Amino acid sequence: MSTHPQKAKAVVIYGASSENIADNFKSEVFRLGQLLAKGDYSVVSGGGKAGLMRAAIEGAASVGGETIGVLPEFMIKRDWQHPSLSRMIVTDGMHERKRTMAELSCGAVACPGGCGTLEELLEIITWRQLGLFTGNVVILNIDHYYDPLLEMLQRTIDMGFMHPDHASLWCVATNAEEAYEAVTAEVTHIDFSQKIH
Repeated sequence: MSTHPQKAKAVVIYGASSENIADNFKSEVFRLGQLLAKGDYSVVSGGGKAGLMRAAIEGAASVGGETIGVLPEFMIKRDWQHPSLSRMIVTDGMHERKRTMAELSCGAVACPGGCGTLEELLEIITWRQLGLFTGNVVILNIDHYYDPLLEMLQRTIDMGFMHPDHASLWCVATNAEEAYEAVTAEVTHIDFSQKIH
């Protein structure tokens, strides 16, 4: 993970690319984009023009913030990119896309989403555990969306599959303001790699 230097003031937002979701999800993520931009953080995302990616991009753009979209070439060919991105980075594939988004960012927020978002969230938690990502990881649990996943994560700890300290690899927010405060807070540095078992 050394292709791109880590940006000091950028936060990656993971989230749904579907428009077929309730408006309260979109408005909360739009607000998060605004808060990050007002705090002088660039908003890094998958760069899509739909769903919560769109909401985050347009929220940041609405107050003059920088938006960086990272998309694999096949998505560009399908015209999935948001037209108002400040900057677009094209990658060869999905693995490079995720690595690039992480390397550009000093924190990560997982908004509600489908399989792609769940994969990104669990991967960034794993990378933080291994010391490959050192920023805060925030789960934005709008309308209790992530309750079942949070229960599953606790189950992995209760049954010995994860160390109890691993619960501090992530934190949970219920709205945009809480997510902003959590992702921009001072990072607590713990050597989680020494607590694999």
